[in-house]
Amino acid sequence: MRRYNPFYFIGQAFEGLWRNGVMSFASIAVLTSLLVVIGGFTLLVTNIDVNLDEFGLINQIVVFCDPNATDEQITEIGEAIGKLDNIESVEHVTKEEGLEQMKAEYDIYDDVSEENNPLPDSFVITYLENEKVPNLDYQLNQIEGIAKVNNRLDLATKIEGFKRGVMLVFVWFLVILGVVSIFIIINTIKLSVFSRRNEISIMQYVGATGWFISLPYLIEGAIIGIVSSVAAYFIEWYIYSYIEEMVITDLQMISILQFSDIRAYVFWGFLGLGIITGVVGSIISLARYLRQ
Repeated sequence: MRRYNPFYFIGQAFEGLWRNGVMSFASIAVLTSLLVVIGGFTLLVTNIDVNLDEFGLINQIVVFCDPNATDEQITEIGEAIGKLDNIESVEHVTKEEGLEQMKAEYDIYDDVSEENNPLPDSFVITYLENEKVPNLDYQLNQIEGIAKVNNRLDLATKIEGFKRGVMLVFVWFLVILGVVSIFIIINTIKLSVFSRRNEISIMQYVGATGWFISLPYLIEGAIIGIVSSVAAYFIEWYIYSYIEEMVITDLQMISILQFSDIRAYVFWGFLGLGIITGVVGSIISLARYLRQ
């Protein structure tokens, strides 16, 4: 079995990129933009989820018991809540635990002791489906011993709507930039193929296999993907670090993931997506040419 020098194919790929420098640069620029947008929207949605988990705004209802309810009545309330539909979990927060949480968050509760604790026992309910919350809210208000039901479905619904809007914009950007990226990469590879058409014809005439002819162009597409991935990673790192510093300094109430915790996912995600996009563009271009 004949062996071929891999550096020959790599050299041919770099020669094609250099020969069509303008289109190669355009391919890298557009694919880099695609990766930055994908990474930006993905990190945005991820940080939204992190903040929602911390604030407890999604899928939660807080039920406050009557301040005069006995321990036995509070136990019965918890059992009654547990029997309702659309409930994932129920957490009982005693008034002592509630006071400790308030002291940790607000200084005005520092002088409040357990003897004059004004807080009632409460239950934190995590529900499953937003559509069934109105019925669940009604059922909770019918349970004897419940003084108040704090239902933040309207806020949770608005935030979920915002997330869906972000995802919709994300998908459209992904589709548009993805199509543009592949289109430019296709034309870049086609220019490389066209500039070497006589050489390729000779190779086909002397019996060169399809993979021998195609491999330099596949490597060319992969190189475009790798360069774009590295460029997008550093751009994303710079933008995210700037936003991270701004949030920590000016918007301390908002949590944001540290880039050091997610950089491996960002880098390998960019690298994989960049190489796949570049190679797919090359395959499409070669398939069209070889059919001619």
